Amino acid sequence: MLLRLALPLAAVLLCGPALAATVVVPPGGLESALSAASPGDTLRLAPGVHPGPVTVSTTVTLEGEPGAILDGGGQGSVLTVTAPGVTIRGIEVRNSGLSLFEQNAGIFLGKTAKRAVVEDNRLRDNLIGVYVWGADDSVVRRNDVTGRTDLRVSERGNGIQIWNAPGARVLDNSVRDGRDGIFTTTSRKNVFAGNRFERVRFAVHYMYTNDSEVSGNVSLGNGVGYAIMYSNNLTIRNNRSVADREHGMLLNAANGSVIENNSVLGRFAGAVSDSGEALPDADVPRDSEAMDDRLRSGTWKCVFIYNANKNRFVGNRFEGCEIGVHFTAGSERNAMTGNAFVGNRTQVKYVGTRSLDWSEKGRGNYWSDNAAFDLNGDGVADEAYRPNDVVDRVMWAYPAAKLLMNSPGMQVIRWAQKQFPALHPGGVIDSAPLMAPPAGPQLAERTAR
Repeated sequence: MLLRLALPLAAVLLCGPALAATVVVPPGGLESALSAASPGDTLRLAPGVHPGPVTVSTTVTLEGEPGAILDGGGQGSVLTVTAPGVTIRGIEVRNSGLSLFEQNAGIFLGKTAKRAVVEDNRLRDNLIGVYVWGADDSVVRRNDVTGRTDLRVSERGNGIQIWNAPGARVLDNSVRDGRDGIFTTTSRKNVFAGNRFERVRFAVHYMYTNDSEVSGNVSLGNGVGYAIMYSNNLTIRNNRSVADREHGMLLNAANGSVIENNSVLGRFAGAVSDSGEALPDADVPRDSEAMDDRLRSGTWKCVFIYNANKNRFVGNRFEGCEIGVHFTAGSERNAMTGNAFVGNRTQVKYVGTRSLDWSEKGRGNYWSDNAAFDLNGDGVADEAYRPNDVVDRVMWAYPAAKLLMNSPGMQVIRWAQKQFPALHPGGVIDSAPLMAPPAGPQLAERTAR
């Protein structure tokens, strides 16, 4: 008796995986195919234009054959996912609605769409490219996202947007022409790695996102490279900013984070940096449109640190900016060691009266304008380096005083400070400046193509 019951059960268990079907969907048949689909099915979109919007409420794989296009007709989100474990692969998704209030997107992952995979898609003419709205542990990778160039920046959506999606990973995507490349808010334990950003406002924009990683990304010619705001316990590593106009990196109320092995290059100068360093292939603009005055005008501040505390800046290279680092608004207990400040017009702008020593355990930073000696050959200069003095502070407070920069009075003030160090105001000092720049940042090999 038991044997007769066990045999049919075993047959059902063995045949279970075979029940998953692969269905080729012709243009116009997607809604019907989704209604008839069973969990585990693969719906393969045939070449041609498939009308949207559509909603995926069953755990399926939706993939496109070459030439498959899902067009939202300018209404709402083109593709909305509500089922868990859905994969969206190899489809051109285009033409969403234009309502920021309704969060119109090319691909919208709702709160119940946990563990979704969105990969190898081409997103065009959508307000938001991919919106991960509370879908935990989702993966967005190797997508090519271009936003709406016919809208003003303030009217555009973001290339990839994350809200309250712990464990979400955004990997190896290429994003252009949105408001921000990746925008995240109220999230945690996210990884953004290997992405490339061009022609956006902020390449990566962090708000209230903690315990996360930003690594191996490239920002080229944007307004700001990496804007980290109101976020804690981050690892920001091996990223590159090239000719981002305002700031390569901006930290505002970002605390307890490690910022290491990043590179900010203030100007794009063809195939080499201002110091003669060859640019990685990933930093060469992909088309002539990118090689315009925005890339040649240079970066204002390599890094702007505002009310950011208990962070470690190690092994970074800040080069060719108007200001290497602007440090202000009560930022405290930050470590700055093993970095290179190369060819910045003003190496440091420190607004404050507290004395800060930017060295740690006998190791400071490299300053390209430090004409120092190293008589014992230990790689550390024999005298401390002071990037700013009383004259600098006068210039910041009263810009018109620049007319007097070369006057005898100013020269006397600077001579007196050199002879009598007690005349120096509080500010940044590097008590162990390096004689040579540390080895360049080791950028991650995984870089968006």
